[in-house]
Amino acid sequence: MSELVETRKRLDSLTGLRWIAAFAVFGFHIHAAGLTTDPALKAVLSALFSAGAAGVPFFFVLSGMVLTWSARPGTTAGVFWRRRAARVLPNHVLTWLAVLALLAVSGAAVSIGPSLSGLVLLQSWVPAPEYYFAGNTPAWSLSGELAFYAAFPLLLPLLRRIPGHRLGWAALGLLAGIWAVPLVSMLLPDDLAYWFVWIFPVTRALEFALGIVVALLVAAGRWRGPGLTTAAVIALAAYATVPFVWERWGWVAWTAGPFALLIGAAAASDAFGTRASFLASRPMVWLGEISFAFYLVHQPVIRVLQRLVGTDRPVPVVLVAVAVMLAVAMLAAWLLYRFVERPLERKLR
Repeated sequence: MSELVETRKRLDSLTGLRWIAAFAVFGFHIHAAGLTTDPALKAVLSALFSAGAAGVPFFFVLSGMVLTWSARPGTTAGVFWRRRAARVLPNHVLTWLAVLALLAVSGAAVSIGPSLSGLVLLQSWVPAPEYYFAGNTPAWSLSGELAFYAAFPLLLPLLRRIPGHRLGWAALGLLAGIWAVPLVSMLLPDDLAYWFVWIFPVTRALEFALGIVVALLVAAGRWRGPGLTTAAVIALAAYATVPFVWERWGWVAWTAGPFALLIGAAAASDAFGTRASFLASRPMVWLGEISFAFYLVHQPVIRVLQRLVGTDRPVPVVLVAVAVMLAVAMLAAWLLYRFVERPLERKLR
């Protein structure tokens, strides 16, 4: 890791964007929970959040971007891995054990294999939904992140060898690979194809590598993408049109490029702009700071409160229930961030 780029200016707009992506995933799980059969409300939820899972591709590109931007010269691989473990594992282990306890109390079956593989974040390597979606379901993406962290000390120096004038071509090549993954998946049965495109850490690493290249472009002053407003419009258009494209392209490929443009534009705006964006405002940065904890706690909160609320409730009841779910998840996220994530990260890194 001796060739890592030096520390640079904070990219607070990216922190704000993290919250928007986490909220989209929350909305996706609200939409999937089936709280109502009211046609109008279902249509609204579908329009807003049927593509909400796209928050995960955003996180993967963002992860490569942020790790590259914040990496420091002389940091060894061991130090890097310890710091990433300190950042991720306290929240994950606590929420994972809490979910297993809730499952046990509710009388649900808890299998040892999926429980242990999820605890050590290896579940995404097993092409079976009873493994990769076991326990605290959103943690499957952390399994991919763990693989990215393992590869980062080797991957970053490799990508930094690409001449600056060819970084754009490298980004296009990675995007081509992302678009090719669904085509390759056509050779597989449907259940394996879903795992191959959406879960498998090796294929998802293309998004992480794309984030690294975006960071290198911005850092080298070679970012030639659109401005932040235009990039946001492009990303929003891609998000809104996910339901209308081939499903396997919609999972990742359709939004990966627009999200890379948005992340690059936000980073360039923070690094070289003269005026801070709304995304870098104090409220948005605070929301972004609790977004990792929010991502881990939101689905358990939805599931617990859904059991209390039931299904097919009147629209006003559903709206109040969703507001309560959001408020409880945000409170739990803040508590986790304040009393677990931050103090243990400082202590363990």
